[in-house]
Amino acid sequence: MANKVQQIPLDLGSRHAFGRSDFHIGASNRDAVGWIDRWPNWCAPALVLQGAAASGKSHLAAVWQDKTNAAIIKPEMLTHKSAQELFNMGDNLVIDGLDPWLGDKLAETTLFHLYNMLKEEQKTVMITMRMTMSRSNFALEDLASRLRAAPSVTIHAPDDMLLASVIIKLFSDRQLSVSNDIISYLLPRMERSFAAAKEVVENADHMALSEKRSISVPLMRKVLAAMQEE
Repeated sequence: MANKVQQIPLDLGSRHAFGRSDFHIGASNRDAVGWIDRWPNWCAPALVLQGAAASGKSHLAAVWQDKTNAAIIKPEMLTHKSAQELFNMGDNLVIDGLDPWLGDKLAETTLFHLYNMLKEEQKTVMITMRMTMSRSNFALEDLASRLRAAPSVTIHAPDDMLLASVIIKLFSDRQLSVSNDIISYLLPRMERSFAAAKEVVENADHMALSEKRSISVPLMRKVLAAMQEE
């Protein structure tokens, strides 16, 4: 299996690779990648990229940042910088992980003005979130209406090929190689999420080091059993 899958870099693991050529495209993220390719022909000043924890949102945002020379805005900056200051940071912007700040009136007020400035000057922002806009609670209805009307795309749960790629890449980031037998053992037995893949690999690496063992099916069996007991 290892020779059939491509590598996917995520915002996980010990060493990160953030180039587009390293990104594995599967059914779960193909639509999101399509929006990256579609820029600058977006139909609104904002694109909302949604997905579960560790799904690769930050990494795909980094790919878009590289393509557009976008500036990174930490969401908490919305509470202590003006919309004009944030607007002046670049022609294109990334706000990575907005969720905690929705419902904060000060942050939303800044983002509302920033959105309007971007729209007027035909600039763009990518916003990443775990929640969907439709399920988010807003303090400002004007901001809610704008962001809910903006195009959004979701990175879905991975299929077998993509999940295998993630596991292989996460082990590789730790300078560990894994056999086809290990991947075949894990796929039907673990939770099917990127976050679970991260946890499995981290636990396997720690257990292998502490017990001075190599990565093997028996070790992975022990890892999964320990995770079920938590």
